[in-house]
Amino acid sequence: MPPATAVSPSSVDTAVAPLPVDRLERVDGWGMAVSAPGYVYRPSTIDGVRDVLELAQRRGLPVTQRGSGRSYGDAALCPEALILELNRMRRILAWDPESGVLDAEAGVSIAEIWRYALGDGWWPAVVPGTMHPTLGGCLAMNVHGKNCWRRGTVGDHCLELDLLLPTGEIRTLSRQRDAELFHGVIGSFGQLGVITRARWQLKKVSSGLLEVRAVPARDLGEMLRIADDAKETSEYVVGWLDAFAGGKRLGRGQLHLARHLEEGEDPAPTQTLKLEAQDLPDTFFGVIPRSVMWRLMKPWNHRPGMRLVNSVKFHLSNTLGKDAVYPQSLAAFSFLLDYVPGWKKTYLPGGLIQHQSFVPAPAAEGVFRRQLELCRQRGMPSFLAVLKRHRPDPFLLSHAVDGFSLALDFPVTGGNRRQLWRLVRDLAEPVIEAGGRFYPAKDAALPPELFRAGFTDGQLERFAELKDRCDPDRVLTSALAERLLG
Repeated sequence: MPPATAVSPSSVDTAVAPLPVDRLERVDGWGMAVSAPGYVYRPSTIDGVRDVLELAQRRGLPVTQRGSGRSYGDAALCPEALILELNRMRRILAWDPESGVLDAEAGVSIAEIWRYALGDGWWPAVVPGTMHPTLGGCLAMNVHGKNCWRRGTVGDHCLELDLLLPTGEIRTLSRQRDAELFHGVIGSFGQLGVITRARWQLKKVSSGLLEVRAVPARDLGEMLRIADDAKETSEYVVGWLDAFAGGKRLGRGQLHLARHLEEGEDPAPTQTLKLEAQDLPDTFFGVIPRSVMWRLMKPWNHRPGMRLVNSVKFHLSNTLGKDAVYPQSLAAFSFLLDYVPGWKKTYLPGGLIQHQSFVPAPAAEGVFRRQLELCRQRGMPSFLAVLKRHRPDPFLLSHAVDGFSLALDFPVTGGNRRQLWRLVRDLAEPVIEAGGRFYPAKDAALPPELFRAGFTDGQLERFAELKDRCDPDRVLTSALAERLLG
């Protein structure tokens, strides 16, 4: 199907004419495990966004927002809704190389931001594991990165944003101007309005390199202790776990601790800050094109294969890579998920889902141990498990706690879908018992009562009040919002 182009709905007799068939597309969650048909509109201006909102209200149809479609589950899906895809609104409106403040439309990607600013010595304070999400999408999900303890979330570095309400009104929000709505919009997964512009504070860097230290961990307890000890001295802390290992080896893995080089440590900062020094390699081992690498990975993407891959990875990290220290470019360290384009295709035909739990520090080891053991008992160990350290933030529907998160990837097959959704429920229950929360950007299967149980201080009631104020006709929704919020 050819890509749709922005056409003003006012040019169509909406009382009679059906919606254009060429706009009807099947929209997938990034994990490819859930999808829904929708009428996709790709405006390039604010007036074009208003046209879509007006069309939806005239037709009595919902609108679901979508950036670059990087949420794993159903955040950008809604059956037969108008899908408002915003990644054509990607202009950088202003840039101050002295202060590091960037003003941009919400559809600009993280890649476009860092590539624009790095030559002036600035890097986004927080980035996800891939460079392709949009700034607006990151704010809507309040994305975190590998330095969440030190820098918080994407929203912590937003200075101001413009919010287009379904009524057509634009409000400019900040911590000083309509602070309640500002803190409600960030992390609201697109339910209060359309973010059309944001001012974002970047951080100063003296080099395009990081100093990275790889540290093996023999079990879950050691993994958590190393991560907690490193949070004050390292800018970035991220751990990989071998979820197939059990017994005394449960939770074994490797952590990567990284810091920015200080002024004078990089002998050639002008060179390492150039874009060509940050570009990911075109080939693996100088031979295998990145574009075909996923095809070589796919034969291993099953339980016996991934058990072997995880075991080999741990033993290599515990011998050859033990306490290794090496330089790595900012992009190579930050965007590991972009090394192999199309790697998610190794999970076809069923796709994958991810479950990410956030647990207060005192309870983290007990909860994560229960989760890893439960996955093994059910015969569904996670193919990829990632640990991070977090701090709380002031946003209304925040997922963050003073503690740790554990993200678990699972393949979806025709025979395991029901059991896998049940597993997610059972993984979530000890998280709630410990006072934890979950991450909607990664979710496809969490039961609503468990999501809501994470908010015990009136957050959901205050959010409902903001929804009544900003979108009383309930124009903005998504399958995720319908499932988790009702």
